[in-house]
Amino acid sequence: MVADSKSDLSLPKTFACSAFSACVAEVCTIPLDTAKVRLQLQKSAIAGDVTLPKYRGLLGTVGTIAREEGLRSLWKGVVPGLHRQCLFGGLRIGMYEPVKNLYVGKDHVGDVPLSKKILAGLTTGALGIMVANPTDLVKVRLQAEGKLAAGVPRRYTGSLNAYSTIVRQEGVRALWTGLGPNVARNAIINAAELASYDQVKQTILKIPGFTDNVVTHILSGLGAGFFAVCIGSPVDVVKSRMMGDPSYKGTIDCFVKTLKADGPMAFYKGFIPNFGRLGSWNVIMFLTLEQAKKYVRELESSKK
Repeated sequence: MVADSKSDLSLPKTFACSAFSACVAEVCTIPLDTAKVRLQLQKSAIAGDVTLPKYRGLLGTVGTIAREEGLRSLWKGVVPGLHRQCLFGGLRIGMYEPVKNLYVGKDHVGDVPLSKKILAGLTTGALGIMVANPTDLVKVRLQAEGKLAAGVPRRYTGSLNAYSTIVRQEGVRALWTGLGPNVARNAIINAAELASYDQVKQTILKIPGFTDNVVTHILSGLGAGFFAVCIGSPVDVVKSRMMGDPSYKGTIDCFVKTLKADGPMAFYKGFIPNFGRLGSWNVIMFLTLEQAKKYVRELESSKK
């Protein structure tokens, strides 16, 4: 992603590079995402309850899951997660440059204004998750299921079974449960990630001694992850709770009940694992994306 130039790859190739990069980042970081979901779904103790929370902190949660459920459980939801990244990652990242160029106009010269970058990120994030919401729902449902008592069957035997069970028991519309907060979350986080990466990279490249290399990509990716978590964490908590617990009547109902039961800090529950997840996810994704695009460009050049 070059901050001040038009995209030089076709849309299908950009989509393919984006989907591939998002999938690589997903596989590498999904244990942190599983820990984040468990922490967000963990309810605060009621008054007089002296029971310690089951999950405590990022490493503690990862350790508890691995110890009680096995290492494989940390990758729960990886299949729908990859489904999600192929669709959502490909669309939101792959469409960012074309949409940004559409907003600034074909005759634009010079740096793209930050407002246009944010608008492009909001647009592609919202459009992408409207398509990919069912994959997000199934991923959260699978991740939310912890260790069960002996003899108690699991709700779903796998991702495909989860899709069919949800449709059969709750109806097709249930696959778009939590669409409101999910659109808000992903539009906001997508804008924060892509616009901040674009902006940070553009700023770094103007500093003497910095070039378009791995160090620049790592710094830009960390910046993108930090801004995304700070801005999107409250909506992320509401989204995870709505998808993990169908009893909520809607976004506002979930927000109000969470606020009353757990207090305002509940909306930043899992902040550290969320940043660990999004920070590392962005670094891996953008590094992979930059290298994938470079490889495709070199492949195209060799054929000329």
